Amino acid sequence: MNPYVLTALLSSLGLGTTLTFASSHWLLAWMGLEINTLAITPLMAQHHHPRAVEATTKYFLTQATAAAMILFASTTNAWLTGEWTINNLSSPVASTMFTAALALKIGLAPMHFWMPEVLQGLDLLTGLIMSTWQKLAPLALIIQVAQTVDPMLLTTLGVMSTLVGGWGGLNQTQLRKILAYSSIAHMGWMVIVIQYAPHLTVLALATYIIMTSAAFLTLKMLLSTKVSTLATAWSKSPVLASAAALVMLSLGGLPPLTGFMPKWMILQELGKQDLPIIATIMALAALISLYFYLRLCYAMTLTISPNTTASTTPWRAHTTQTSLPLAIFTVTALGLLPMTPTILVLTT
Repeated sequence: MNPYVLTALLSSLGLGTTLTFASSHWLLAWMGLEINTLAITPLMAQHHHPRAVEATTKYFLTQATAAAMILFASTTNAWLTGEWTINNLSSPVASTMFTAALALKIGLAPMHFWMPEVLQGLDLLTGLIMSTWQKLAPLALIIQVAQTVDPMLLTTLGVMSTLVGGWGGLNQTQLRKILAYSSIAHMGWMVIVIQYAPHLTVLALATYIIMTSAAFLTLKMLLSTKVSTLATAWSKSPVLASAAALVMLSLGGLPPLTGFMPKWMILQELGKQDLPIIATIMALAALISLYFYLRLCYAMTLTISPNTTASTTPWRAHTTQTSLPLAIFTVTALGLLPMTPTILVLTT
């Protein structure tokens, strides 16, 4: 892609998210989301592969549907209340419609069906942008309207997302689909606590972005998109394979890694809110997710490649990829747990 076009598209991505962050008017927030969607669409289809074009079309139609729902809900709210401000969402119909539209935007269950299919058709860097940056603007809007939405609705979306994210990833052989279901499960953890402690949602989002970035960059370094090709990782780089296995365990929320921190804090908050049954379901759903992360660790470190090929295998070729971002994200994805008190002070 032309560097000038790429710069314009990435700048538009930043502009759309910033506009949504800074707006207190529903029309401006909607415009920010639309700029975001239109900016990432050419990035998704840049390789002109039929699978990428299909994924782009699915993503565009899904996001357009969600945007239309947001516009309709904001118009309904303005009709009933006479105001366009985001914080004044007093109509139950409009707030429910907003929540459904934003859940569709970020891929919360049961509006999650597009997420694995779209992510499977993208290259790893574009998939990384869609799994991290594209979640920021809708989550910012959900945080702003969370206090006016029915708590039962948010709790249902959160529990369903963690369960679907866990069960859906169990039988997958494609790494991008596994990371898509991982994203759905993590979104459920963020939404479940958003009405009680929004700062914990921000904390969970930050740790999710760090861990997912480390996972995607590791797969890009290993040139792996399937579980079976992970078996060559140890031959290529034992250190990278070991770090990647720890990153997967961190995504699963295993102590003493960074991923344990948001789950620990969220379960503690749910206990304080007298929701022990919900907290138990969330913890059990996290165990389901942990199983398919352990599958990836097993494939990466304890198996040999099942394929024999006459061509040059990826681990024999010298890579020209930069490893500094991968190193930074991997270190932070593994070692932030001891800094939990400091991070909580900074976020509250």
